[in-house]
Amino acid sequence: MQTLKRVLAGPWVPADLGKLPYLWAMSLAFLLFKYFYSTVGPFELAMLGLSIALFLPLYLYSFWSGGRTAVLCILAACLFGMLWAPYNQGAGTFFIFAAGMCGRLAPGRNAPRMLALVLALATATGYLLAQNTSSFLLAPWLVGLSVGVASIMEGGLRASRKQLLRKQEEVEHIARIAERERISRDLHDLLGHSLSLIALKAELAGKLAGRDLEACKREIADIETSARRALAEVRTAVTGYRDSGLPGALASARASLAAAGVELREDIQQFALAPAPEHVLALALREAVTNVVRHAGATRCTIALALEQGSAVLRVLDDGDRLRAGDELRVGNGLTGMRERASSVGGQLLVSVDKGLRLELRLPVKDMEGEAA
Repeated sequence: MQTLKRVLAGPWVPADLGKLPYLWAMSLAFLLFKYFYSTVGPFELAMLGLSIALFLPLYLYSFWSGGRTAVLCILAACLFGMLWAPYNQGAGTFFIFAAGMCGRLAPGRNAPRMLALVLALATATGYLLAQNTSSFLLAPWLVGLSVGVASIMEGGLRASRKQLLRKQEEVEHIARIAERERISRDLHDLLGHSLSLIALKAELAGKLAGRDLEACKREIADIETSARRALAEVRTAVTGYRDSGLPGALASARASLAAAGVELREDIQQFALAPAPEHVLALALREAVTNVVRHAGATRCTIALALEQGSAVLRVLDDGDRLRAGDELRVGNGLTGMRERASSVGGQLLVSVDKGLRLELRLPVKDMEGEAA
């Protein structure tokens, strides 16, 4: 009933079909040829008008139907042809419409099977009921067959287009989810690192407040600077862009470790990096240093970056006493985010526990050069 109400309210046919279905309805004019060369009574003319008035809504409704409903529309169109076959040779046009409705069952095997049934019914009707068999079958076989095949092919193409549109919507939805996850990981890494630094400096400023006012003022100034930097990084993270890159991450790591009283040893090799992998390395370094400051209880940290066998290798090691060999490593959002970002550029993240935590990130240089190009 809802479909029927929609058809009555309009549009009468799906908008993507345009105006052609209305032109196809003019094929009912074949029923009028008889009355140009023969005289008939008013009763037959009235019945013809009633038949057309009943058939047109059925024809328009068929464009919105599918499955069993479409089969019923096809059989109803064939019934119109059977009822008019003894009285009007143009009744074969109803079988043309029935053949065209077979496209509502496409794609699938039911559509060609239904077309074969329509042609079989038309043939049986022509031999059993029509006054002139050859004249009656001319329309179903010459026009109906080609119309039915074209309609089935068009129905298959329409179904493929709809499926493609659904796939595109799914891809767009997945891309939106991936982008949200990327922003979430970036914000976690950036804010976790920056807020840890601010907390350490605030704690240090509190300790210095009663002993060294000048040093306390310097720490408070650093807190302000760190907070402003964190705000700027959050803004750039939303747009997916980093101004500082790896050098900025190294500078921030030095400041964080110094504020936490952790001795830093650096072994940084200089070489070219493409923007996307450099971004991955920078965020991994930030997260690793944040873990050292917040969780390791370390006194010394080593950061090394080198080019080894076609891969850029970042290593971060600490001597923290909170983890020892054999301890179970708890994987949180930070390590999960690092692994996901490494995989996105064809890299690998290795984390192990020995004398503290050892983190190793490997990214292929060839992929970087390709992206840089």
